[in-house]
Amino acid sequence: MIKLKRTNSKDADFVKLVGQLDAYLKVVDGEEHDFYHQYNGIAHLNNTVVAHWNGKPAGCGAFKMFDEKSTEVKRMFTYPDYRGKKIATSILTELEKWTKELGYEKCILETGKRQVEAVAFYKNRNYEVIPNFGPYKNIENSICFEKILN
Repeated sequence: MIKLKRTNSKDADFVKLVGQLDAYLKVVDGEEHDFYHQYNGIAHLNNTVVAHWNGKPAGCGAFKMFDEKSTEVKRMFTYPDYRGKKIATSILTELEKWTKELGYEKCILETGKRQVEAVAFYKNRNYEVIPNFGPYKNIENSICFEKILN
């Protein structure tokens, strides 16, 4: 059973999950890891969600304000043993709900093209590809998405 907890980046389970995410991305991103890592600090993430499966931390996600109308989804991760249980979908849905509660109209995000599962996941959650934004503008491996929240 999934239980979601709204918290912040000081949450011990969130910190541990992000550590696992960073270890995974270091392998997947290879030489580009340092570039991406500089944009993924968690110190100032005030809107984070941790998912627990039967009482154990299983996944996480976060967002930060991007502009007056948008939040940027960050640090989405589910432990491999818990994948296929709709945990990431639950986390992303909660982040979108929270975004709307705070008065924002859309979510944007960046992921790597090599993260094939992530790209498919966001497309399946009705995120549309947009031109790369901010520091990702000329980065070949980056793919950016947005979702207008109704």
